[in-house]
Amino acid sequence: MSQTHDAVKIGIVSVSDRASSGIYEDKGLPALQDWLSRALLNPITFESRLIPDEQATISQALIELVDAGCSLVLTTGGTGPALRDVTPEATLAVADKEMPGFGEQMRQISLKFVPTAILSRQVAVIRGQSLIINLPGQPKAIAETLEGLKDADGQQVVNGIFAAVPYCIDLIGGPYLETVDTVCKAFRPKSALRTPQA
Repeated sequence: MSQTHDAVKIGIVSVSDRASSGIYEDKGLPALQDWLSRALLNPITFESRLIPDEQATISQALIELVDAGCSLVLTTGGTGPALRDVTPEATLAVADKEMPGFGEQMRQISLKFVPTAILSRQVAVIRGQSLIINLPGQPKAIAETLEGLKDADGQQVVNGIFAAVPYCIDLIGGPYLETVDTVCKAFRPKSALRTPQA
């Protein structure tokens, strides 16, 4: 069993009035699933939800996903300043701990592309043994914030937020996530690395 990867259950939530009512096709869930499938070596079970911008509904979905054993829950959509954007409030309402560094770093990355990044209100929290992160709504922005920025030679210029996710999940008692380095290299202190067994 030395080289097997821990199985992980990941919750993915797309928050959109229009997509959830069928007015247009949801792009958030496929973008999240595609990126995570490329970035992780672990076998993944996805639990997905497509829900409207209703604070109580979002909070309930997050609680259900955590209770279902999702070590990581990613949301997309509903993080701007518009009246219907309530994903951060719904996320904070179910939090045991807030993890402000994730939101700070996401805005830093997005500011490299658009000045309106300062309008985004993404938060990250811990509930029980789960990490919940609000991501931007656009598939391109989802990938950029998770992966970070690389230069023309493929060297990391700005770290994406996902580099810190596996160690965070270690610290809260979750499975050992292993990343595909060419997509997003996870960072762990040497003391937290699993030594390859012979």
